[in-house]
Amino acid sequence: MLASRRLLLSCKNGANQASNFLRRSGGPSKRIQSFNYSKSTRQSHGTPRVNPPLPIGGGGTQASSRSRVRYAIPALVLGFTGFISFLHYNDERRVVPKGQASSNSGCGCGSNTTVKGPIIGGPFTLVSTQNKIVTLNDFCGKWVLLYFGYSFSPDVGPEQLKMMSKAVDKLEAKHNQKIMPVFVTLDPQRDTPSHLHAYLKEFDSRILGLTGAASAMRQMAQEYRVYFKKVQEDGDDYLVDTSHNMYLLNPKMEVVRCFGVEYNPDELSQEVLKEVTSLPQ
Repeated sequence: MLASRRLLLSCKNGANQASNFLRRSGGPSKRIQSFNYSKSTRQSHGTPRVNPPLPIGGGGTQASSRSRVRYAIPALVLGFTGFISFLHYNDERRVVPKGQASSNSGCGCGSNTTVKGPIIGGPFTLVSTQNKIVTLNDFCGKWVLLYFGYSFSPDVGPEQLKMMSKAVDKLEAKHNQKIMPVFVTLDPQRDTPSHLHAYLKEFDSRILGLTGAASAMRQMAQEYRVYFKKVQEDGDDYLVDTSHNMYLLNPKMEVVRCFGVEYNPDELSQEVLKEVTSLPQ
């Protein structure tokens, strides 16, 4: 009898101590209640779940922001590096390193020859001022001075054509060197064969004018790396913003020099003469 009373008192004391401990530590009753609330929230589709309040001061938000910045910066660096690598690879596909053979001159005369640098140029099919089909092969064996412009150019275009004509005159009269002047329009919409014929005749009848479909002109400009862009003016009028490239092509139809608008006729003729006389006969 005495043993059973002691056992009963011991169980009551143990239960009281366990109850006090749970109240002090926020025991399983709270965890069970929180779990049931979360579960009921997920089951009720219309009632949003209530998250516990964040610590005062936003420490969690700052830590999350720092974490995102830490990963975002390397990602941006890698993305930019990849973009630059792509551009470099794409440009390398259009370039033949110095001293290596080239089989893409677009001409049958001496196509497998060493080149001095990047390939500029390529095959084309255009229409001349005499309404004849002209390709790159038609110029093989000749020195060609090739200028990209348009007949409605208000100032730079006419000056470049005058310089080309005078330089060709000097080379032929003083040095007995025949250079073929060629004008390629970047405005095929207005520069028809008949219009180009009348326009170029005012400068020099020896200048061969080339035009064609808009797609063919864009392709040739891309091959020769010529910049041009239509600039709309009042009404239907427009100008063409261009880099006014002028190239010297050797008899193998390789671009050997590029001349800018800063040259005058004397300088242009002297530079062309250097290239012509430097080529082994």
